[in-house]
Amino acid sequence: MVGLGRMGSNLVHRLQLAGHPCVGYDRNPDAVATIEGFGARGADSLEELASKLGESGERRAVWVMVPAAFAGAVVREVAALLSPGDIVIDGGNSNWRDDVDLAEELAPTGIEFMDIGTSGGVHGLERGFSLMIGGSDEAVDHLTPIFEALAPGVETAERTTDGPLRPGEAGWLHCGPHGSGHFVKMVHNGIEYGMMAAIAEGLAVLEQADRGRAELEKDAETTPMRDGKYYEYDLDVAAVAEVWRRGSVIASWLVDLTAEALADEGDLASYAGHVSDSGEGRWTAQAAIDLAVPAPVINASLTSRFASRERDEFANKVLSAMRAGFGGHREKKPPQEAGGQ
Repeated sequence: MVGLGRMGSNLVHRLQLAGHPCVGYDRNPDAVATIEGFGARGADSLEELASKLGESGERRAVWVMVPAAFAGAVVREVAALLSPGDIVIDGGNSNWRDDVDLAEELAPTGIEFMDIGTSGGVHGLERGFSLMIGGSDEAVDHLTPIFEALAPGVETAERTTDGPLRPGEAGWLHCGPHGSGHFVKMVHNGIEYGMMAAIAEGLAVLEQADRGRAELEKDAETTPMRDGKYYEYDLDVAAVAEVWRRGSVIASWLVDLTAEALADEGDLASYAGHVSDSGEGRWTAQAAIDLAVPAPVINASLTSRFASRERDEFANKVLSAMRAGFGGHREKKPPQEAGGQ
């Protein structure tokens, strides 16, 4: 394993628990020491990692678990240390197009390349990791014991049908050739964006459901609230999240995590609300355009993340300028800038 952050370390730990000995490398010596603490072997360099893996004389497989910005370079560096027949895996959230190109680039060397979309987050050690795999049939067959050890297993969800196990039921899936694993994981994350946005927006509506009691300014720049008596609910949003967890249609792990956060800190004051996007939502939106597939929910959830980081600031200034120009509308400053509460 190259890259021993939260995901990489937990992948190694789960494999060790299943009896698959691992060697790990990270630029941070403390991360290497962590995996050594649960029985894995550490390496001080990629060269040492490749050497230790080769001691048994068996076919080597190196899983690269680093951010997408570095993945391609690290995969190439690792591949240069391997031999024909060995396997190098990009297990991060890389763009599927890069996988297709890398597989073509490495093919003449005899190095097998695989892309694995890995979902499970920091809870994967206990819950297992959902694996979406792209690569050759032969390489997948060789590493099937690894996938079985990492995946959650069929028993973690009620089966949709009786009979023999179907692809995907064990929690891992060979999606197809190179790039397909990350393509499926990319769309998974695009869906995740939409689901998260819907939960967040719904809870925000509930959190503001007492606005009918507030004294709103009355001027030309403030939309009056009609029938404020219909918005006088002082709702316990944390309690709502709890009830949604149990038996509701939208019960999910995301609602579970939201309920945990609200139970710890009801106003979420430690969060600034600046929401990052690591690429998969953008790539899903771009793929949808290329394929002429309408994806309004994913697109809206992506751009709402841009807005959370104030990437719409200039556009909003333009809007204020136009309103001032055609109607003489004076821009109202936010309460904190105007000296209000």
